[in-house]
Amino acid sequence: MSESVVLPALGESVTEGTVTRWLKKVGDSVNVDEPLVEVSTDKVDTEIPSPVAGVIEQILVQEDETVQVGAVLVIIGSGSGSAAPAAPAAAAPVAAPVVAAPPAPVAPPVIAAPVAPPIVAAPVAPPVAAPVAPAPVVAAPISAPVISFPSSSSADAGYVTPLVRKFAQDSGIDLSRVSGTGVGGRIRKEDVMAATSAPVGTSSAPTAAHVPTPVSALRGTSEPMSRLRKVLAERAVASMISSAQLTTVVEVDVTRIAEMRKNIQARFTAATGTKLNFMPFFFLASAEALRSHPKLNASIEGETIHFHPSENISFAVDTDRGLLTPVIRDAASLSLAQIAQQIADLASRTRENKLKPDEMMGGTFTLTNTGSRGALFDTPVVFLPQVAILGTGVVQKRPVVITGSDGQESIAIRSMVYLALSYDHRLVDGADASSYLVDVKARLEEANFQNNLGI
Repeated sequence: MSESVVLPALGESVTEGTVTRWLKKVGDSVNVDEPLVEVSTDKVDTEIPSPVAGVIEQILVQEDETVQVGAVLVIIGSGSGSAAPAAPAAAAPVAAPVVAAPPAPVAPPVIAAPVAPPIVAAPVAPPVAAPVAPAPVVAAPISAPVISFPSSSSADAGYVTPLVRKFAQDSGIDLSRVSGTGVGGRIRKEDVMAATSAPVGTSSAPTAAHVPTPVSALRGTSEPMSRLRKVLAERAVASMISSAQLTTVVEVDVTRIAEMRKNIQARFTAATGTKLNFMPFFFLASAEALRSHPKLNASIEGETIHFHPSENISFAVDTDRGLLTPVIRDAASLSLAQIAQQIADLASRTRENKLKPDEMMGGTFTLTNTGSRGALFDTPVVFLPQVAILGTGVVQKRPVVITGSDGQESIAIRSMVYLALSYDHRLVDGADASSYLVDVKARLEEANFQNNLGI
């Protein structure tokens, strides 16, 4: 008996989705709730789990194909006809020609050759360095996890995104030696970071050598735009065409906040389970200021202006799939602890593709941490229907002229940051933007957040 798996509704306004990657192929066995396929919509990228257990009989929608909600994606059978070939394929090379050509050459060579001889010999004799696998000294401390990955590295090569591959190259990490914790053995950025931090002595060698910047694997190649990238591109262009955007920048002294973080970091982490960085302070200050600057927390529909009753702050999360913006609701009424915990939770689930579509909807203002990669500031793009977005640059220590209580000026080392506010000039004037930024600046420099800690 066969079951049809259809594309489910992935949000109230979602009517279609694009298949971005099949996690199973015809002939594969699948369990209940095991991920079958990755689907991208204009709201979120997600995995579709199998509602039944069985064997994949037919895949009806190919990768990069867009279908309507309710369309049949795959047919799963009971496995009575496919189970017999599947078992021998895993057991011995004899059944390799019966099931499918690709699995036969992949599984036996990798398991038979690299697993036993190279791994055992790596710590013993230099001659084993000739094969590719034992070349990095990393193999010695992590030999146990490595055993499972030669067999899947070639089959799951497509699971390594360009961003992760570049990060691994920059870090001097051999991806064939990294254990992937993503779906189907996919190697995620966190896996590469773990491999980088594990062998301390070895990872420092390529850094100290100052080798030339590695060439990206994408150089000279072409690839189709993902569904998410298409949507982002269309929204960005539409927003720039439909609104009049400009940016105002202020410089803020956050030295007092830096000192406060240092003093309460241990207590805050013990109470909340997350570190206190600068973002919760930026979140709270920007959300509080929106209460007295409603033009920045509004939207335009035709010739009507809607001033929102709550401060629902979207924040940008950089993922392997593109930029996504989960929402923290009623941010002005939250404590620093609540904001820090929600940022950590939403950002983690966004990168792991576990975010619900509704958690990315309803934002009224956006915050983007452009300083996370070291940028001083940029001019972020406002995405309609919002009318403003605040970019926070990198916090840097530098010499600044300050005025003491006696009126005397001096030069001191201070922690400084640029805040860049982009806004829709159809509604927000330069005076409105400057007034808002001045209030945010005053709140941050005053650093009177003792009653907002929430611990």
